[in-house]
Amino acid sequence: MSHKSTAIDAWEALFRAEVSVLRFLNSEFPTGDISFNEYDVLFNLSRQPGRRLRIRDLNRHLLLTQPSVSRLVDRLTLRGLVFKESDAEDGRGTVVCLTDAGYESFRRVAVLHAESISKSVGSALDTDELLQLTELCNKLRLSAAGLDAHDPQHQGKAAAKA
Repeated sequence: MSHKSTAIDAWEALFRAEVSVLRFLNSEFPTGDISFNEYDVLFNLSRQPGRRLRIRDLNRHLLLTQPSVSRLVDRLTLRGLVFKESDAEDGRGTVVCLTDAGYESFRRVAVLHAESISKSVGSALDTDELLQLTELCNKLRLSAAGLDAHDPQHQGKAAAKA
């Protein structure tokens, strides 16, 4: 089998696994407080310094269109889970900030969501396989960002941008 065919088979396997796992996680997601997409926004903000991020940078972490992200952030703002402010470095930009209430809501859901992740991903793979999967996914992300995944200076960036 050629390298190209192997790459296509690997992509199809990755894509099908992602769809299956996401369907399971969506079905088990505790939707009482926040939706899956709202959780994704809060999760990404919680991992940033100061729990804040420019909306255009937040958009890069999500699988939503920019207008959808803006509407979602507006809904989260109305509920007091985030607030928006002008970017001090560039007055044209908007920074989205996680409130304490937003962080607490995220943490409540994260505990339950982690159990589902452990059930769907952790039960299928042993520790070495999970570490290998993490490394391979980080390499793919670096490559998709136009960075050399084999360059040691970039290898820490993949984990940091997770």
